[in-house]
Amino acid sequence: MTFYNNFIGIDIGKFNFVVALHNNKTTKEFDNSKAGIKLFLTNYKAELKTALCILETTGGYETELFNTLCMKNYSTHRANTRKVKSFISSHGNNAKTDKLDAKALAQYGFERSAILEIHTPPAKHILDLYELAQRRKDLKQMLVAEKNRLQAPRTDLTKNSCQSIIDALNKEIEIITDKINEIIAADPKLKAKKEVLKTIPGIGEIIANEILILMPELGTMNGKQAASLTGVAPRANESGKFKGYRSVANGRDIIKPTLFLAAMAARNSKSDLSLFYEVLIKRGKKKMVALTALMRKIIVRANAKLRDLVLAQQNEVNTAT
Repeated sequence: MTFYNNFIGIDIGKFNFVVALHNNKTTKEFDNSKAGIKLFLTNYKAELKTALCILETTGGYETELFNTLCMKNYSTHRANTRKVKSFISSHGNNAKTDKLDAKALAQYGFERSAILEIHTPPAKHILDLYELAQRRKDLKQMLVAEKNRLQAPRTDLTKNSCQSIIDALNKEIEIITDKINEIIAADPKLKAKKEVLKTIPGIGEIIANEILILMPELGTMNGKQAASLTGVAPRANESGKFKGYRSVANGRDIIKPTLFLAAMAARNSKSDLSLFYEVLIKRGKKKMVALTALMRKIIVRANAKLRDLVLAQQNEVNTAT
């Protein structure tokens, strides 16, 4: 177990971030920029050496600071926003400011440090893949919006403008997709994992890419953990003699749309997964319930196949040495 002398809570916003030390009433605010991050590292140089830094996911605004801390080998934990919110509520504190949130994160780190996972910085090309995947998703959303505008009653001039944007977006998406494929092809381990994923019904080139990038932990956990991480594991709803309807919630929302597309494709394939879906429907399950079960089966199978691949690769290394 690692022991820390300091616990640094960092509340991150779009333009700035607030830093708080545990058991210290004062807080400091810095610009959320390269210059601001550099100033923070300078001001807290002594504390950072023996500190655990805790920050939340904030739509990507934390990425620059988070990666910088990891690259400099400072112990850093990216906290689950839902867990932190519950932690703050458990202390009976309903007030919310940036300073209070930073202090709460520091307190969270102090009380939970023994069980908090310390992030290991990924290789640069892995970070690049994540950024590209995020950008591709943004462009796809823009493309859907522009196609909807094109379908609405408009003048020819407006329709021509919409079509021009659609063409540009399609071209940019194609460029980013090619770059993602190029980076994955250059990494033997990622390339092997991608080929394994593509053997699963419903998972093609694009979906395999997104699963690899958005769920890098896949293959290092058991099936229940994989289902829970993606938010497709049913949650029990029982108390005494009461047995309520089980539902799915939480998980990594960014991967759910990808899994849904995989389930839709698997449902229409001539495979055991398609048969699994049909059996559920015949038993009276609602289509969405059956699709969710199919999503769960796909991610559990993907995890098992990647786990076997990782073990095989490790055995090869051990044999070679």
